[in-house]
Amino acid sequence: MATDATISEPGDTTSSGTSAPPRNSRRAAIAGGVGTLIEGYDFSSYGYLSVFIAPLFFPNDDPVVSLLLTLVVFATAYLARPLGGIAFGLVGDRVDRGKVLVVTILLMGTATTLIGLLPTNATIGVSATVLLILLRLVQGFSVGAEVAGAATFVSEAAPNRFKARFGAFNPAGATFGFGLAAAVAGLTSALTSAEQMAEWGWRIPFLLSLPLTVVCFLIRRRITNEAHPVATVDGKKTSLIDVIRVGWRGILKGAGLSAAVNGTAYFGLTYVSIHLIQRLEYPKTAVYWVTTAVVMVTALLMLPVGRLGDRVDLPKLGAIGMVGYLAVTWVGMWLMGFGSLALAGVAFLVIMVNSAFLQVTGYALSPEIYPRAIRFTGMSLGWNIGVIVAGGTAPALCVWLVEATGNPTSPAFFVMLAAAIGLVSVWAIARGPRPGRTEGTTSA
Repeated sequence: MATDATISEPGDTTSSGTSAPPRNSRRAAIAGGVGTLIEGYDFSSYGYLSVFIAPLFFPNDDPVVSLLLTLVVFATAYLARPLGGIAFGLVGDRVDRGKVLVVTILLMGTATTLIGLLPTNATIGVSATVLLILLRLVQGFSVGAEVAGAATFVSEAAPNRFKARFGAFNPAGATFGFGLAAAVAGLTSALTSAEQMAEWGWRIPFLLSLPLTVVCFLIRRRITNEAHPVATVDGKKTSLIDVIRVGWRGILKGAGLSAAVNGTAYFGLTYVSIHLIQRLEYPKTAVYWVTTAVVMVTALLMLPVGRLGDRVDLPKLGAIGMVGYLAVTWVGMWLMGFGSLALAGVAFLVIMVNSAFLQVTGYALSPEIYPRAIRFTGMSLGWNIGVIVAGGTAPALCVWLVEATGNPTSPAFFVMLAAAIGLVSVWAIARGPRPGRTEGTTSA
């Protein structure tokens, strides 16, 4: 990354002279993982419950239009992500990473709980829709800093030889959050009638965010209460201009990688359950349980995949996942339409195995693109640009593709395009500088 700026780095803060992972690296990984878990749970609950939210907040004679409007609001939340990433990222780069991570978890949990308390359109009219949109924007503002902050926090605490291993805790936590949201939605659906679920049952997953947030907050606050060194640009604290001037090449590469990671992930984590319920008409409760199983297995795979990443290098690890998406996504969607939920679940799992490779790569490799002084903000910009382009839009775009083409497998081509973009991005990253692997952290 060519730049005429002088980056002043703090001393080495990681252990690198032993064969075992240092204790502070393990603690950082736990802090990152518990935070991304609650962020994943909170953010995905809306997607899983969108089929219930749609008629309550976006009433329309055509249920597909109602669902599309609900998913557009899902995507709208992503517009706030860059703002949150910049605001919190600059605080993290100028002051302290850990303090930001405590604030983001509280902000997300509060917004999610309030969604569970919202009156519906039938009670207060369009005001209900406006309030829902505002709370989704708050969620987006929070999660816009969470991913970059957690990834940065963990990466800076890990020696080179363990960066993928510990970096895997963040996507594993986020994916567990998605799985937990699916499980809570499934359990709530199983314990209530269709009428009860539509009337008040949909609120339960949102309200359960409150105790989950409290537990995760206490864990993260305890681990992140120590100050973490920051760096300077030309002897001054980081500004947004510095981030763009020093890191624009990295931001472009990071955006491409993020588009691949998030476009493919949100296809599986949010759209597939909608597809199985809305388009293929499988039973809602059964689909939630299948989704839970697939997402949980994917999350569990991320930890061994992280260990593999430390052996083969992260760009190669990402390429494995992207080639996998290109090879199996269309076939998997085709098999989902055979009328067997068991077969659909197996096809879903085969597709999502690739997400384990791609998410570990995205979370662990992205911080390495930027020097420390701009890392939090730079990664926030690159990651959130990619999320807006391909992540938040994925569910609505996939629904639209099926409606426009009449082809239930058409979303596979969106996923394959995202994977192709990702291949170009990891190639560019592999050929360029990776300051996060050279700035005072050496292999053990």
